[in-house]
Amino acid sequence: MKRLTEMMTQTPSVKLVLLGDSSVGKSSIITKYVTDTFIEGREATIGAAFLAKICSIENRIIKFDIWDTAGQERFRSLAPMYYRNAAAAIIVFDVTNYVRAKRWVDELPLDVMIALVGNKIDLEQDRQVLVDEIKEYVAEKDLIYIETSARLGININHVFNEIAKNVPLKTTKTQTVNIKESHQHHYCAC
Repeated sequence: MKRLTEMMTQTPSVKLVLLGDSSVGKSSIITKYVTDTFIEGREATIGAAFLAKICSIENRIIKFDIWDTAGQERFRSLAPMYYRNAAAAIIVFDVTNYVRAKRWVDELPLDVMIALVGNKIDLEQDRQVLVDEIKEYVAEKDLIYIETSARLGININHVFNEIAKNVPLKTTKTQTVNIKESHQHHYCAC
């Protein structure tokens, strides 16, 4: 059996960034996905955090390099640094308000696959966002849309599985330069 480090070096990596306003549950979603735990009263992310996880679905194995970004306005200017070269993004909002999520969608480059995630569905009594309104928006923008609860673990794996199934894998061609050793001596007055 292959060791985990060997698997991780041989598996295609997908840079995945989580974006969204403060306190929408970005860190809770990642923690639930990677460690299957939920931390009540979690502290706000400062700057960004990084986690990795291998995902295997439908004969496709990829390694997610997951960037969890801070949602506070004072860190917003750092976001482009984290989503640069990302293959996919999860834009998280809580189901009490998604207007600001549209701002994140508009900010991302067109080649980034986007999943819009409505989190905190366990707070259904506080819901302000109509599902039909969101569905119309995601159809117009061609986004994946999934509602989750990090607290209860609802649809967390589903979000990452949908990305794993649909994200285009970037292939890089390795260029090899052959340098032949020359036995001729060339002298230069440089």
